[in-house]
Amino acid sequence: MSFKTRGILVLVIGTILGLGLSLGGGVIARRVPADGASLSWQQARLLAEVMARVKQDYVEPIDDDTLFESAIRGMVADLDAHSEFLDADEYQAVRISASGSYSGVGLEVSREDGSIRVITPIDGTPAYRAGIRSGDIIVAIDDYSVQHDGLQEMIGKMRGRAGTRVSVSVLRGSDAELLVFNLRRERIRVVSVRHETLAPSLGYVRISQFSDNTAAELSTAIDELSAIYAEQGDYLAGLVLDLRNNPGGILDAAIDVSDLFLTRGVIVTAEGRTAEARFTRSATRGDVLNGMPMVVLVNEGTASASEIVAGALQDHHRALIVGTPTYGKGLVQTVMPLSGGRAIKLTTSQYFTPSGDSIHEVGIEPDIRVDGTGKYPGRSLTTELDREGDPQLAEAIELLGDYRIMQSRAP
Repeated sequence: MSFKTRGILVLVIGTILGLGLSLGGGVIARRVPADGASLSWQQARLLAEVMARVKQDYVEPIDDDTLFESAIRGMVADLDAHSEFLDADEYQAVRISASGSYSGVGLEVSREDGSIRVITPIDGTPAYRAGIRSGDIIVAIDDYSVQHDGLQEMIGKMRGRAGTRVSVSVLRGSDAELLVFNLRRERIRVVSVRHETLAPSLGYVRISQFSDNTAAELSTAIDELSAIYAEQGDYLAGLVLDLRNNPGGILDAAIDVSDLFLTRGVIVTAEGRTAEARFTRSATRGDVLNGMPMVVLVNEGTASASEIVAGALQDHHRALIVGTPTYGKGLVQTVMPLSGGRAIKLTTSQYFTPSGDSIHEVGIEPDIRVDGTGKYPGRSLTTELDREGDPQLAEAIELLGDYRIMQSRAP
């Protein structure tokens, strides 16, 4: 065994023993029976033995850093499906998602059938201006093939300091024409909200994820919808809030979005082991829609933070929930920075809707169940709406239209 490996294993043992004796403070440490330390030593020794065996006998050589990181990943990942260790690149990706901005070229991409395909270029970005299109397949970044790269690894190559240059090679169309785009990186603002008008006098807003900017973007979108109808001598009479396929995001963003439509009452409560993990968040006065009717669209891809919004609006009878049961992720993860730019994302709380229900592994049951086609909404915020082909959206339009007719007939 190398000297470096011995040093790492000694550090592991020392760290585990230290944690075993210090967690919970000095009071618990003084109450630990004599065999408690012995048990901690046995557990630490087992971990050291396993790492040493893998290092020495595994079919392929593994360097010490990789082995040690794998041990940490396994420790955290085995807690639940949502806790994980984040290396520096992964932590940076989480921070970008939360902040809503990064430095790059402005492409939404996904891995499909072994290829990295462009979902859409973000409007106004270097990729958009250069002419990269939806459906293009990225094959190289700066002449380096990305065929075997993971999605996050490829995205990392496109990102970099604003003002620096990067080339993106793509295949386009059935002729597999190779096109090379030389782009200058810029600061990209990731938009999480899109909006458009729906006849008669209705507004449509979709939130794709919850970031620091989401509540402000949503408020602006509603103002713009109201202004459009005002210019036509009309008024915004109802809103469709589309949370389908929204995987969640920042908890505080979901609370702020809920608060836009609620004037009072609890939005969400959470229970956990620490004081920070136990909290209640309530609405403040003011409803940006002044009580006008709302329909919230949900499906099995509506999860976490988006379920907080749907649950709060449903429990306060502020909106009708239309679609299919949601995913059912009622756990809160806290990202905790570590040394070397790394972090752990650790489950710290379980949250509850205003009625006191936990939706974890249950989801939110819609008020009106309407099965979707799986095609809507598209993965990109720029996907065109289909008012007739999307049965869930069509139901929302009909419900809000009926409400407006009833209002117009009221004395």
